[in-house]
Amino acid sequence: MRVLGIETSCDETGVAIYDSTAGLLSNQLHSQITTHAHYGGVVPELASRSHMQKTVLLIEAALQESQLRMQDINAIAYTAGPGLVGSLLVGSCIGRSLAFSLNIPSVAINHMEGHLLSPMLEDDPPNFPFVALLVSGGHTQLISATGIGAYTLMGESLDDAAGEAFDKTAKLLGLSYPGGPALSALAKKGLRERFRFPRPMTDRPGFDFSFSGLKTFAANTIYNNHNTLQIRADIARAFEDAVVDTLVIKCRRALNYSGFKSLVLAGGVGSNCLLRRKLKDLMIQRDGKVFYARPEFCTDNGAMIAYTGMMRLQLNGDNPLSITVRPRWPLSELNTL
Repeated sequence: MRVLGIETSCDETGVAIYDSTAGLLSNQLHSQITTHAHYGGVVPELASRSHMQKTVLLIEAALQESQLRMQDINAIAYTAGPGLVGSLLVGSCIGRSLAFSLNIPSVAINHMEGHLLSPMLEDDPPNFPFVALLVSGGHTQLISATGIGAYTLMGESLDDAAGEAFDKTAKLLGLSYPGGPALSALAKKGLRERFRFPRPMTDRPGFDFSFSGLKTFAANTIYNNHNTLQIRADIARAFEDAVVDTLVIKCRRALNYSGFKSLVLAGGVGSNCLLRRKLKDLMIQRDGKVFYARPEFCTDNGAMIAYTGMMRLQLNGDNPLSITVRPRWPLSELNTL
């Protein structure tokens, strides 16, 4: 089975073709960073317009890269949520219309399930069950995963997600958009323990997160210190250390509670080198293993949608002809396969 995957949930247009036998055949991506950088964040109307301009072009590029024709595609998978409603509608309408015109099945995919399953694209994929730490855009969640669609929410952010906190703190430090990678780059120049930030909600039981107060703590630290490059680097280092330590502590709790030996790290913040290193050390100590996708599959991409679509189509069949997008779509509401 060859599945064409279309991802248009936010500010990146992704198209990929996945073959159930040969694996990933093509992966095309258009980033809108330069479009939104001027505004310091994603402008929903501009995002949807860009998807309208780029999606069909990327489908043509993916077919050319894989040396296939449209008639060689057996099914279409498209992101139907969560995300920006205008952007979701673009990909969903294109995907469902193509499937209808070609008389092939299509399936609506949950964007977060795509991230959760993205490590399956690697040569050494995880086996169920595992604990998943999803740190993508506006989401920070701990999930107990026992099978495709069998997901139990263990904890989530009660306010700002980790990625949002990174971006907002980067803006306070005067860094360019997107702020997360820029803050991490600056943190590498910072002195360890020059500043000590709190590890929020680690002094109480449970698996939930809260990063809004950490952002405020960073703002106050910036205000009360001289604005030099080294001070800014030291603050960035303290902030990143606090976020990463908090995530690691909560992962340890979730693993202790579940008894699982495998941990999956997925989502945009999942490409953070410090977080990867500390989670790897954690799992070595526990005689377990952490799994994560290569950096290009941590951010939004069509490959994870194509793969997830293949899994759901093989086990669950076609979706109805109607097009429905869900800006909010909890993983707990997915069908178990």
